[in-house]
Amino acid sequence: MESDYDLLDRRLVHALAVDGRAPFSTIARVLGVSDRTVARRYARLRSAGAVRVVGGVDPTALGAVLWLLRVRCAPSAAVAVAEALARRPDTSWVNLTSGGAEITCTVRTESTADSEALLLARLPRTPRVERVSAYSVLHAFYGGPDSVIGKLGPLDPAAVAALRPPPLPDRTGPVRLDDGDRRLLAALATDGRTDFEHLAAATGWSPPTVRRRMTELREHRVLYLDIDCDGRLLGIGPRTQLWLTVAPAHLAEVGEALATHPEVAFAAATTGPTNIYASVLCPDQRALYRYLTTRVAALPAVTRLETAQVIKTVKQAANRP
Repeated sequence: MESDYDLLDRRLVHALAVDGRAPFSTIARVLGVSDRTVARRYARLRSAGAVRVVGGVDPTALGAVLWLLRVRCAPSAAVAVAEALARRPDTSWVNLTSGGAEITCTVRTESTADSEALLLARLPRTPRVERVSAYSVLHAFYGGPDSVIGKLGPLDPAAVAALRPPPLPDRTGPVRLDDGDRRLLAALATDGRTDFEHLAAATGWSPPTVRRRMTELREHRVLYLDIDCDGRLLGIGPRTQLWLTVAPAHLAEVGEALATHPEVAFAAATTGPTNIYASVLCPDQRALYRYLTTRVAALPAVTRLETAQVIKTVKQAANRP
């Protein structure tokens, strides 16, 4: 897949995937270029919409339930329904899939009442919605803080090790967010590289308080750093969704195998008529065919496979809690 990006662009994006808040001076030293070159390249990619560091939120760390929805619509209504779903603060990855009559999206619900309101009342009664299938995410094998860029990026292991920040300890126990936390996470969702002074202005806290609270939220695995980027930077094409049915005895084995595949951006065990979902990135149709007939075909105990190619992404990550 041809693009206007060069190797330095790809190395920079990989560096940001390792540590989205790494100083440009650190990235420059690892990449062997000047600070000014890194800053200029990042500014160009950012302004073009080719790359963005975002603060992601794991809703399950806050006790929420994550759902994968498949919404079947009349073709003439699909775009309008997808756009309505995209406007909801609790949705992410709103896609139109092949055929244009099915929408898939991720929805976060905070309670049983929220789930019932959306899944049993609002969506089924939406005009021209024909069917809604809901799959609860039971366990994520790959995705969230694990970026596919880490699999596909060009940096060698020594460069990755030089960029990787020290591991954070795992904090246990419930996490409750106040208004300051929500303002902090909203600011990071817009730009994960926002400096502490601007974050302090957004939250009303001091810069040291912002730094401390960010560390706490990351230790509780509520906050993580993610990268939104143009797929052409890494030579990848549209997303393809896989819905697999696997014998229960092999569920963990298959999910863990999928997590190691370079093509897999997200994989999870779910409830529903299929029990594993995966989001796959391949450069083109030939590569997708090879992937399905080699890596996927070699997985044990897969009894059924359904594929759906994403033809339009209406909304990517939604990071506000």
